[in-house]
Amino acid sequence: MEEKNAVLFMLLTKNVYILYRVNERGFLYMDLLQELISSTNSIPEEYLHVSQQEMEERVKQIKNDLGEALFIPGHHYQKDEVIQFADAVGDSLQLAQVAAQNKSASYIVFCGVHFMAETADMLTTDEQIVLLPDRRAGCSLADMADIYQTERAWEKLMQQFGESILPLTYVNSTAAIKAFVGQHGGATVTSSNAHQMVNWAFTQKERILFLPDQHLGRNTASDLGIVETEMAVWDPIQEELLFSGNVKDVKVILWKGHCSVHENFTLTNVEYIKKEHPNMHIIVHPECKKEVVDAADYNGSTKYIIEMIKQAKAGSAWAIGTEMNLVQRIIHNHPDKHIISLNPYMCPCLTMNRIDLPHLLWSLESIKKGKPVNQITVDKQTACQARLALNRMLERG
Repeated sequence: MEEKNAVLFMLLTKNVYILYRVNERGFLYMDLLQELISSTNSIPEEYLHVSQQEMEERVKQIKNDLGEALFIPGHHYQKDEVIQFADAVGDSLQLAQVAAQNKSASYIVFCGVHFMAETADMLTTDEQIVLLPDRRAGCSLADMADIYQTERAWEKLMQQFGESILPLTYVNSTAAIKAFVGQHGGATVTSSNAHQMVNWAFTQKERILFLPDQHLGRNTASDLGIVETEMAVWDPIQEELLFSGNVKDVKVILWKGHCSVHENFTLTNVEYIKKEHPNMHIIVHPECKKEVVDAADYNGSTKYIIEMIKQAKAGSAWAIGTEMNLVQRIIHNHPDKHIISLNPYMCPCLTMNRIDLPHLLWSLESIKKGKPVNQITVDKQTACQARLALNRMLERG
């Protein structure tokens, strides 16, 4: 018991990823540790009793006072109360790149989730400070592949397939996973360039390991002509390879991970829309399950979805399968079109929604006081290897 307590104490004074090493077989423990660690940097009670109007006025004043020294990137999935103050709105990699181009900002307050702030820290200068308003803003998808699981999986896959595998990782992954991929010659991918990057990977090796989203990997591979019997799924909990064909024919190894938001769009949702609204176009994100993507009329990245609706004819009807905050914003921005969520019972991304107006105000006022909270940093070795994976992607457009 004393040994267990000592380990726990050490973990609670260290980085969140240490517990993953001890309890990597239980995601519940990952979430628990995030809550425990974040409690040491929890928002002061006073911010929970300020009116929205006063918070907005205080945020505006601080933005005005700090000027170019402050840069606030806001992800598409953020709440409107936060996104109204964003200096740039976009997807995760786009925002990190924009932050990297902004050399005048001393403080980058990233309104997104943890892995996005990590990427921003890796791409900005050592002098720039990246802050996440709420450290609890993680990503269930990114958390489904930790570095210790990945290293063990790689060892076992090497034993089975030899040096024939190249790792690719979705940008929705931790800095440690990006570094692993960079170290082993692989690259990151986005939902916009996944097809291009998978094609590139096959010019390098016979097989690929696609982390951590099995659905984006499966949908991409299928589009490129790879059949189901040529795909396998690595289960990091059971530590086994799942496949339906001959293992020697496997070309794509999919990590058993998924986005908790897009996982909740179902074939039943699609069938209902087609029955009740036969003239309605269905557009979904490729993080959805393959049967949903196959049944939809269109699928593509967040940027693709936004542009499709923007260019659609007035009066056209759309059912969108992606995060609810973004769907509501699209509905608001296009009153000339009939737009609904593909799943009307969807909730917004819960972890993304932890960034709210009180946390944003707290973050900005901590800067004004000279005591910034919730700084996100990536160690130099991890950052160097992760940038290898990022740069291999960026070099290909």
